[in-house]
Amino acid sequence: MRLFLLLLLTLAACAPGRGLPSLPPATTDGYRLGPGDGVRLITFGEEALTGEFHVNDSGSIAVPLIGTVRAAGLTTHQLEAAVTAALKKADLLRNPSVVAEIIAYRPIFVLGEVNKPGQYPYQPGMTVVTAAAVAGGFTYRAVQDYAAVVRTREGGAEEGKAMRQAFVQPGDVITICERRF
Repeated sequence: MRLFLLLLLTLAACAPGRGLPSLPPATTDGYRLGPGDGVRLITFGEEALTGEFHVNDSGSIAVPLIGTVRAAGLTTHQLEAAVTAALKKADLLRNPSVVAEIIAYRPIFVLGEVNKPGQYPYQPGMTVVTAAAVAGGFTYRAVQDYAAVVRTREGGAEEGKAMRQAFVQPGDVITICERRF
């Protein structure tokens, strides 16, 4: 009996992903735009400056009449301010009123022990467990208490362990680990 308990504890301690450091919580200071996001800019009274734009791989959007505006790393409020400043600098409008809203987030990727691994659209408020649910639910071999998550930030990517109730962010790669027994 003792040998069985020792073996069981050893296997549990060696479970995949268990040795990863905890992933820092998702940021709460406002969503930061990145390549692949879609935004809608509304410039009051200016149809030519209103439309939907996608953040390109270099982190910018191309706005008619003012050209390229850096968007990656900015919140929607900061993007509004950047477009407003560019409109004033180009001397196109005296007092522009610009609103930015996100229309499409970067996708998330769910791998490992789920029934339908793949790429899925991000929805605000998603957690590790809701991401697994979107991917068809856990397989019978899945570790359901935590997952390994790779998160890209401005300084690079970091990997860590996230509990099932942890919030995910757009662009996260979530790996549901396989149980060893």
